[in-house]
Amino acid sequence: MDTTSPHTQRWSRRLRRALDAPQHWHALDGPAQPLAEAVEALPLGPYRDVLHGVWLGHPLHPALVQLPLGCWVSAGLLDFLPGGRRSADTLVTAGLLAAGPTALSGWVDWARLDPPRRRTGLVHALCNTTGVLLYGGSLLARCRGHRAHGRLLGLAGLTAVSAGAALGGHLSYRLAAGPDRTAAVPRLAPADWIGLGAVEDFPPGKPVRVMAGELAVVVVREGERCHVLAERCAHLSGPLSEGTLVEGCLQCPWHGSRFRLRDGEVVHGPATAPQPVLETRVLSGHLEARLPGAA
Repeated sequence: MDTTSPHTQRWSRRLRRALDAPQHWHALDGPAQPLAEAVEALPLGPYRDVLHGVWLGHPLHPALVQLPLGCWVSAGLLDFLPGGRRSADTLVTAGLLAAGPTALSGWVDWARLDPPRRRTGLVHALCNTTGVLLYGGSLLARCRGHRAHGRLLGLAGLTAVSAGAALGGHLSYRLAAGPDRTAAVPRLAPADWIGLGAVEDFPPGKPVRVMAGELAVVVVREGERCHVLAERCAHLSGPLSEGTLVEGCLQCPWHGSRFRLRDGEVVHGPATAPQPVLETRVLSGHLEARLPGAA
């Protein structure tokens, strides 16, 4: 039995519609495309993968967000406690310093999203940028001795970044901008050996899509050895069977993520989760595969 009141249900629906709305704002595509190209053109080198979170195994941006947001929430509380002024000022400053690398990691991820998610991400970034500007004004007012004005600007900034946080959560979980798209592979991959075809059916150096039971996989043959990986990219489900081979790696055709053939490890982002690799064997010239470690 649903015990939620009609008023609460209406409020919940309105909130969900508000969070869903930005992904349909096609007018944002105009500024989003050149901005994404500018982010992609930044000379970040290997640090781009660091900012994606490849080394961490999941996106870095959500982890960094805790730093400025935590500082500013704490500052808001200390502003109204006796003797908390200096600590509040310090936390506002620390939040502003942490906002730079946090924003950069977010922009690097955002530039590799598809248009609907990019639109929501742009509104998320605008909310947070507004919050940063308000906190900058708050710090300036505090330094000039206008504490009441500084507190008001801080509360306005906290409101803006809270709206940004709500959109960020929506982007991450409802629109699935960051999760590993291959998380279900262990449940779909065959536990017993299953035939994929004759080895000669797989041209050397050419990715080929086949079905392993319920799971779509890509087979890449190198000489007499065959590699079998989940076919959909862990980043945004790009078709790896349409990808290219680069130095022992399979590169996604959508956003350029590279996965090492022998173990699926991420060599180059934006993907952060390894691509699942199936165990293989060849019997009488036929390739078979199964979930690794299955008895």
